Order: sequence, then structure tokens, then C-alpha cells
Amino acid sequence: MNQVVSREAWLEARRALLAREKEATHLRDSVNAERLALPWVKVDKSYMFDTPAGKRSLADLFDGRSQLLVYHFMLGPDWEAGCPGCSFVADHFDATLPHLNHHDVTLVAVSRAPIDKVEAYKRRMGWNFPWVSSFGSDFNFDYHVSFTRDQLAGETIFYNFNAMDPSDGHDELPGLSAFQKDEAGNIFHTYSSYTRGLEEFIGTLMILDRAPKGRNENSTMDFVRRHDEYEEIPKAQSCCH
Repeated sequence: MNQVVSREAWLEARRALLAREKEATHLRDSVNAERLALPWVKVDKSYMFDTPAGKRSLADLFDGRSQLLVYHFMLGPDWEAGCPGCSFVADHFDATLPHLNHHDVTLVAVSRAPIDKVEAYKRRMGWNFPWVSSFGSDFNFDYHVSFTRDQLAGETIFYNFNAMDPSDGHDELPGLSAFQKDEAGNIFHTYSSYTRGLEEFIGTLMILDRAPKGRNENSTMDFVRRHDEYEEIPKAQSCCH
């Protein structure tokens, strides 16, 4: 249990923390500015995706907007269900879509599982955000979120911009990639992020960080389940009964 103090002592400690929180906010602003200033890479390779409406190109995924965010959702061709962590992230997507779409940003999830498997899991979870399949495409491999058996059998794989021991990885790993399309139709890869770089997508974690027990975890997100797999929590008895 934390130390219990007077209101005056609490205010002193809280003001000290507020100064640190302001430092973190200013640092985040600075990092965001550096992110926006990153150089771009032109995407010359052609990628096709399976969607419920048929084949679509990477350019088509922009859906008439100039910015595209791709969430690399861990659902492999032979997986029975989506990654619980990715599912936790995706639980936050639907509510933000109107705001993103009206700010010239399209958000799409991409997985290597065939589109029928993607659609089945999407129905199970009750989601509405766009989700397409890169099955048979190099897209996931080129953006370093999927790995072949030969790669996993080797000495290293390339993930999060560094060499990694394959024993620490899987055939699918999470990530986010951002793309810009200019008026001439040219597409540019502007940004990618992996592992804990995706945490700010998860509003639930940001809320938990303000709760008295924080994330209350023994390892990263060990408490997370798919939202239809949590056991029902018994309701507390009312003091009036």
C-alpha cells in the first residue's frame, strides 16, 4: 500500500509529478515533430489485397484520401483466431474511424490470413473497420511483420529495425505502417512502428495508467484477453441490501 499523507503533502508530491508530466508532454511534442520530418521512401512495388469487394491495390486502400495507416494484424494463414494483443488494439479502432476519415486519414488492418478467415474473425469480434488480406502477397514480408520458415530457422530475423533472435519471434508480429499518396498517384512509405511503439493506440492502457493500481500486470499486457473471453465479474453487493 502506498504511503498515506496529509492533503498538503499530497499536493506537494502531485505538483512535483505534474512537472514531470509536462516534461513528458513536451518531449512527446518534440518526438512527433521529428516523426513528421522523417524522409519518405517511394513505393514502386505493386501490391494487391483481397477484400470483401474483390481485389484492391495499395492505392485503392486509401479510399480517396491522401493518408493511409496500415495496422499489421497478427492473423496468419493457418491461425484459428487473431492475436489477443492485436485484438485488444483493434477494439479501439471503430470509434476513431469517423474522426480519422474526416481528417483525410484511412485506417486499414492487413493480415496474411485468407479473406474468408479475416471476415469470420471480424464477425466474431463485432468489428466494422476495414480489414483486408495480403495472402499471396509480399506486403507483410516487405514490411517485416511476417517471416518464412526459413527465416525463423536462421540465425536472425529483421524486426523493429534491428536483427532479432528468431526464437524471440513468431511467423507473424505486430506493427503499424503509414503511407502518403500525392496528387499524381505516387505512394510513399513515411513511417513504421513496432512492439511497444504501438501502445498509444491502446486507449485502455492510457486510462489504466491513471488508475490506482496502474496496468497491474506481471508482464506486458498479461491480463489481456479477447473481449469475448473474459470471465464475467461478479457484481458487488449494494450496501443497501
